[in-house]
Amino acid sequence: MALADVPGVEVIGVAGRHRHPPEPSFVPTVNMRYMSLRAPILYETWLRLGWPTVEGVTGEVDVVHCTGFVPPPSKAPLVSTLHDVAWRHRPDHFTRHGVRVFERSLAEVRRRADLVLCPSTVTMLDAERAGISVERLRLVPWGVEAFEVDETQKAAVRVAHGLPREYLLFVGTVEPRKNLGRLVEALERAECDLPLVVAGSVGWGDSGVAPSARVQFIGFVPEAQLPALYAGAAVFCYPSEREGFGMPVLEAMSYGTPVVTSIGTSTEEVAGGAAVLVDPFDVDDIARGVDEAMARRAELSVWGLRRAARRHWSETARLTVDAYREVMR
Repeated sequence: MALADVPGVEVIGVAGRHRHPPEPSFVPTVNMRYMSLRAPILYETWLRLGWPTVEGVTGEVDVVHCTGFVPPPSKAPLVSTLHDVAWRHRPDHFTRHGVRVFERSLAEVRRRADLVLCPSTVTMLDAERAGISVERLRLVPWGVEAFEVDETQKAAVRVAHGLPREYLLFVGTVEPRKNLGRLVEALERAECDLPLVVAGSVGWGDSGVAPSARVQFIGFVPEAQLPALYAGAAVFCYPSEREGFGMPVLEAMSYGTPVVTSIGTSTEEVAGGAAVLVDPFDVDDIARGVDEAMARRAELSVWGLRRAARRHWSETARLTVDAYREVMR
């Protein structure tokens, strides 16, 4: 269920203009209104000048929900989703300009937001440490929707990307905090000899990993192909250093794919005991985790499916609309 499917809720998307239209997978499904300024300039004017307001393109609204990070100016109550504060833990994983924008945006959220929605308790704790009072924080975990995948679809994805019949999988933006360098080093020490397939767009910074016989980068994968890619993997490897939630972990489990992920992070929270947990800073422990997941594939598949089945987008939508109604009161 999407927000727009909740009775009494009308959703209008607001965004800056972009030089090129988005890829089909990123085309918004809601009614959109576009500001006259392009996104980078728009963010600066929002933060520095408090202009232009949302109402300039939407008319009067009841609530503004900032789902990205830079809160737009508006006279309406503000609900803001805080995905993470990763830049505060490892500023070297971001550009200096990016850190400055994040800090200014966080200050605006702290000052203006009536409620702040967090996808995990890990992010809630970070938000409280960042100075957002606990009274304004709400836990709104994300959901997942799985689709039926057959062997024909799996084979088609393998052909489309030149994949072997068995492979390990990573899905996510390729950037330093995803920990691909240690993961690849761990695979050299593991008993498992399957290649690692890396699916995702290139983000900022060097991943520290080059394509090789053991590592295959396939870049951005269209949303329609992801189910078969997940379902066809032997093990999903996600030993990220830090996440605000870790959506790929939940997606992999929803297709019965065994998961290896990081202990002490939000991905441990998302996995809920249905994954093999490893120390993301210990190469030997990551190697141990991959081998353990390979040995426990059948068991982990069942646990993952059960865990994912309890995470519904309808619950995410309900909690989000509850926040809207709360600030409107």
